Amino acid sequence: MRTTVPVKSAPAATTPATLFEGTFGFPLFERLTRELDELFGRFPFERTPFEPKAASWTPEIEMFTKDNMLHVRADLPGLKKEDVTVELTDESITIRGERKIEKEEKGEGFYRTERSYGSFYRVLPLPEGVKTETAKAEVRDGVLEITMPMVKVEEKKRTLEITEPAPEKVTKAA
Repeated sequence: MRTTVPVKSAPAATTPATLFEGTFGFPLFERLTRELDELFGRFPFERTPFEPKAASWTPEIEMFTKDNMLHVRADLPGLKKEDVTVELTDESITIRGERKIEKEEKGEGFYRTERSYGSFYRVLPLPEGVKTETAKAEVRDGVLEITMPMVKVEEKKRTLEITEPAPEKVTKAA
């Protein structure tokens, strides 16, 4: 059985992120944080200059169970629900998609464009007892979360009796 799960969008977060979060409660650090954020905000380059290229990109995935639900989370920054496909079988979940990022930046004395493309494909085995028929998927703040209920699987266990082999009979040759 193969099922395609529709991915829903969630509203984006409205809180701005800063380059240096947390100030440890010291006014000097607070001022330094504001000044560094302003300084880096003026330069014509990304705040994450060491980000790997999209072609070699593999999203990080987290899988855990909580309250009889299996949760699968995939970090997919910059992707929309239309860029991602989730397919389920009784044994596995497949997450695939393509990143197409085009950025254009203009400023006083400079013009810069960047394009990065790349597809990804992840197959994850599902544990026993997962009910894939009622799975749901949602994208929120660049994180895809797939949830599906789990039923408790009875553990089939038995104890084996350990025996010793019978001693061999020795016959005398005449």
